[in-house]
Amino acid sequence: MRFIRLILISFVFLFVLASLIGALLPAHVLVSRAVNIHASTDSVLAVTGNIQAWKGWMEGMNDASVKIKSPAEAQIGQTLVTIEAVTDSSVVSKWLLKSGQPQTSTIRVYYQPAQQLTIVQWQFEQSLRWYPWERIGSIMNDKIMGPMMEKNLASLKQFLEKPQVVQ
Repeated sequence: MRFIRLILISFVFLFVLASLIGALLPAHVLVSRAVNIHASTDSVLAVTGNIQAWKGWMEGMNDASVKIKSPAEAQIGQTLVTIEAVTDSSVVSKWLLKSGQPQTSTIRVYYQPAQQLTIVQWQFEQSLRWYPWERIGSIMNDKIMGPMMEKNLASLKQFLEKPQVVQ
């Protein structure tokens, strides 16, 4: 009986400690990456604002688990992606994870006429609940999502900068 009580008290203590540590971590997480592309903003927005065009530059979009429903909606594995807004300088999409937790993806484009290049900034934002495992787990978001974003932005750069074949 004494052993069970020790285990129960230890469990409660560890949960309270994890909750306090989690409360010190931010409830809003942002992961951002950027790349310079020698292409017009219109061409960048054309391939980032249409989910069907993602096949040309985003890893995994040609996979059998990807179901493109329209140019603005797709099921990527267990994540539902919906493009909510396309403006002259940004593409905003919602990524609804299997857990029901939404993430907002924003791709912003900034044209630099002096250098004749477009800066493409891609960011994922996520609001977290108070759960300690969510807050503590969010520490890894940059390490998990960052390399994937960098790889896809490099692929976008290569896709847009390749010479077009004239027929």
